[in-house]
Amino acid sequence: MNILLIEDEARVADFVRRGLAAEGWSVDHAANGEDGLELAAQNSYDVVLLDLMLPGIQGQDVCRKLRARKSKIPIMMLTALDGPEEKVEGLKIGADDYLPKPFDFDELVARVEALHRRATGYATDVSDTIIANGAITFDRASLEVNVKDKPIDLSKKERDLLQLFLTSNGRVLSRERILNTVWGLNADPLTNVVDVYVGRLRRKLGQEGQRIVTLRNVGYRMT
Repeated sequence: MNILLIEDEARVADFVRRGLAAEGWSVDHAANGEDGLELAAQNSYDVVLLDLMLPGIQGQDVCRKLRARKSKIPIMMLTALDGPEEKVEGLKIGADDYLPKPFDFDELVARVEALHRRATGYATDVSDTIIANGAITFDRASLEVNVKDKPIDLSKKERDLLQLFLTSNGRVLSRERILNTVWGLNADPLTNVVDVYVGRLRRKLGQEGQRIVTLRNVGYRMT
């Protein structure tokens, strides 16, 4: 999938770009509306992620200009302005979705995938409440975690980390993706918090924790 990210905050742009790239997607970044419109004219994209508070041309005007070109590319607005008035205005001028900052990275990925499915005519999948791998079960409704039918006491971050592994279907998860999803966009990309929590989770899961495999210089994967 090819993504156009129009975002002037360098830290946010870097986290989003690296996280989406870790999903295997191609991401072009523009730091202002003018450059974003130029990239959109020169290239073909599956989804545009558009910040509203941009230098020069504001995000609303970028959206209007894209729609004036008869572009049907799905547009998701990202902004700290999360009042109902802003959402209504954004949708009226042609945006397809609206995600307020700060946002959960997994939600961003899910919404991007949903926009792409909608644009290409694919149906959405419905996830089960209980997810499992080997002897590990996780009930997303009650937040109960069991290993071999015995309850395991996990902190919220440990549960979030486990849920990410269980729902990733054996895919490789980069440290950037894990950091974005579990700790959010404000986390320090140089921190070793991911490795620390993976170690804690492995210990609490006992023998089942060996299912979380380290891929050196890449990230982790649950087998």
